[in-house]
Amino acid sequence: MLQVSVEHVSIAYERTTVLKDISFSVEEGDYICVLGENGSGKSTLLKGILGLVPLQEGTVSFHGETERTHVGYLPQQTQTQKDFPASVMEVVLSGCLNSKGKRPFYLRKERETALYNLKRLGIGELKKKSYRNLSGGQQQRVLLARALCATDKIIFLDEPISGLDPVATSEFYQLIEQLNKENHISVVMVSHDVGTALKSANKVLHITREGCFFGSKEEYLQSGLGAEFLHAWNGGETK
Repeated sequence: MLQVSVEHVSIAYERTTVLKDISFSVEEGDYICVLGENGSGKSTLLKGILGLVPLQEGTVSFHGETERTHVGYLPQQTQTQKDFPASVMEVVLSGCLNSKGKRPFYLRKERETALYNLKRLGIGELKKKSYRNLSGGQQQRVLLARALCATDKIIFLDEPISGLDPVATSEFYQLIEQLNKENHISVVMVSHDVGTALKSANKVLHITREGCFFGSKEEYLQSGLGAEFLHAWNGGETK
């Protein structure tokens, strides 16, 4: 079932085009790895899809039960955000803001949803801890729990393993794969960890300055663009 369609999207900052003619779609259960050189506009694309930056051209459409206000988003963290002075429960509950609407308080159902997502990510015991005092891996799990409070359909992740140690990175990828395979949550993830990210993905969106490649992982690996990019990522070595 089609969830999101992106058609001929271009985005500009101060009249300079940073993303040009991008088209792809997200089907229910997809795991899409978003690749590209630094500065190719990968993070900007996610923000455009979510309505956080305006489109210069093109359209983004949500289909079926998927709505823009009910998707999960895990952006790159700044140092200020890592030092945010709030409890883990408060951070996760903020993922329910769209469902809360104008109410000045959270309902019992929303608190139960937050606690459920904390527990299923293995961090229920941290609910009263200060977010700023957590390790990088724990913070990413908290933010993932927050994203899951907003949706059970689709999550967008922007470099979620940046700054994590190898153990935390492996555990985080396992969580994402579990959510995709067992809970049928669609995943669209920007990553520089090409080899590991591709292991679980079923589709690849590779953004270039001229446009993009979108297709199955197998098609990408057999394409000239995929072979060239992976060769460069491997340091020019054949593996």
